[in-house]
Amino acid sequence: MVSLMCTLRQHTDEVSCCAFSPSLLATSSGDKTLRVYNTADFSELPFSPLSGHGYGVHCCCFSSCGSHLFSCSTDGSVIVWSSETGEVSAALHHPGRSPLRVCAVAPDSSHLLAGACDGTVALWDFSSKTLRRCSAASEASVVACCFSPCGQMFVTGCTYGDLKLWDVMDMNLLHAEKDTHDLGVACCSFAQQFKIDGCCVEFRLASCGQDSRLKIWIVSQSEGAACTMKLLHTLSSQSAPVLSCAFSPDGERVVSGSVDKSVAIYDANLGTLLHTVKHHDRYVTAVALSPTMPWIATGSMDRTVNVWRMVDEVHSSGAQSQQTVCQGRKLPGHSRLLLTDWSEEDVQTWLCEEGLQELVSVFKGNNMDGPELNKLNKETAAELGIESLGLRGRLLRKIEALKAEQSGSEAPDEFLCPITRELMRDPVIASDGYSYERESIESWVRGRNKTSPMTNLPLQTSLLTPNRSLKMAISRWKSSQ
Repeated sequence: MVSLMCTLRQHTDEVSCCAFSPSLLATSSGDKTLRVYNTADFSELPFSPLSGHGYGVHCCCFSSCGSHLFSCSTDGSVIVWSSETGEVSAALHHPGRSPLRVCAVAPDSSHLLAGACDGTVALWDFSSKTLRRCSAASEASVVACCFSPCGQMFVTGCTYGDLKLWDVMDMNLLHAEKDTHDLGVACCSFAQQFKIDGCCVEFRLASCGQDSRLKIWIVSQSEGAACTMKLLHTLSSQSAPVLSCAFSPDGERVVSGSVDKSVAIYDANLGTLLHTVKHHDRYVTAVALSPTMPWIATGSMDRTVNVWRMVDEVHSSGAQSQQTVCQGRKLPGHSRLLLTDWSEEDVQTWLCEEGLQELVSVFKGNNMDGPELNKLNKETAAELGIESLGLRGRLLRKIEALKAEQSGSEAPDEFLCPITRELMRDPVIASDGYSYERESIESWVRGRNKTSPMTNLPLQTSLLTPNRSLKMAISRWKSSQ
């Protein structure tokens, strides 16, 4: 069952893209802006809309942790925004200033990719914000791109209808699938899950295009062997060009939006149509699925964004477990946020965990959040009315210990293990698509934790893949310090 939750009408031109983070929804438009909403109630954030592009914005996406928002435009630039403040963190320009149609960020946020109208793809090292390479990918415009969940390769789609797989490290062509969509590819998307069988890795890829088809592919890569693509399903329930597609977080569903104004929801494994919804007045240009809730966002040329609730047994149970992770905002023994990002609730939770429950009412009454806790000293503690010297001293010692614990967080967030929040030495990719310090994730699994530390969904396999590109990026960052 699919039900409409709300309709957002703030854009003044056609909506080009939608993207979810664990707590935000971002939308981009031909009106040159991005708008950002809090998914708690879909209210627009105070710093929204974001204005920085000189022309229409074609695509937007979040980093996996949600701390950065990326957008690309006809103006030939990718802008990196802070999701917390809406400020511009960086502006990256295509070397030929060619209009950019699509952008994507690697699962570990190590690389940023953009496809251009001149047929090139530009790949940036995200931590240093430097261009690694800009190479020809097609004789036609590159209008679709996405990273594999392991982050070791990416796919591009062009208006000639070809799909191509590339190695991230050297940007070598791994495989070319010609004429996948007659009259052109419109969008492509990898499922987050992948299978490892011995030395073979298997991914699911969805693509859609001007031929009114949505296709699901099996992409296989074996060590020492060529990369292959095998067509699994061709889905044709929509009667006009299919402009956008996306997998659900668990890979069980795939959603597409079409020129026929419809949104189709399929069983990705069986290739069967589950639901069709129509609520837009014009082409559906964008679809996105929340990583934490059973929600779909759809954007249209009618200038609106609809948010839908998708209810079934698989998604309800998965969303519930993921929601627990999101709302808890904590991993075992460590906060997932920097101290300066803590809310008042985070501070109160920390006090309880540290055995300082008697201070909760004091901190709550003074609206103490992370930044205030970070600045706390003997004088301000006394001003709060903490008269006991012993209690005051214990509080200050625990704050200093907390700061010391987070001192490694000066490194880019994507260089820190999600479990320990420490700089990774031997990063590996687990079957959930996230990178962890090898020792930490191995200990996590040995402790009978068979679910992902990031999504709380079951890990399909305990096999780990070395993340060479991330290890090199960390090494370069350490050398620069």
